[in-house]
Amino acid sequence: SLPLLQAARKKNSLDLLELSEAELEEQFVRGDGPGGQATNKTNNCVVLKHIPSGIVVKCHQTRSVEKNRKIAREILQEKVDLFYKGEDSDVFKEKKTSEKQKQEKKRRAKENLERKKLFKEMQQLDKE
Repeated sequence: SLPLLQAARKKNSLDLLELSEAELEEQFVRGDGPGGQATNKTNNCVVLKHIPSGIVVKCHQTRSVEKNRKIAREILQEKVDLFYKGEDSDVFKEKKTSEKQKQEKKRRAKENLERKKLFKEMQQLDKE
């Protein structure tokens, strides 16, 4: 089975639990990684904590604090939904469906590769 909190961050989920601002604790910290002065001297990384569940999300995807706040809230909402609903969550179901599609695509690609291999072998035999 999939680790539940790793399934978060899917775009099409609609039926998520709502978060109230009173349940959130927000901090702004310096980000890390590449970016030089723009990263090292600005506090544009958002750390958001959902107090009742204890789930923490850190977002530093853009240089904009406002965009990072919005993205952090979306990710946190999906993770909280997964935490409370578990396998009944839309996020989990979506992730499970995409995993099945990915496995099916791999299986078909492998079959096609085998067919091509057999075809080439048959051509080699015909030439001899």
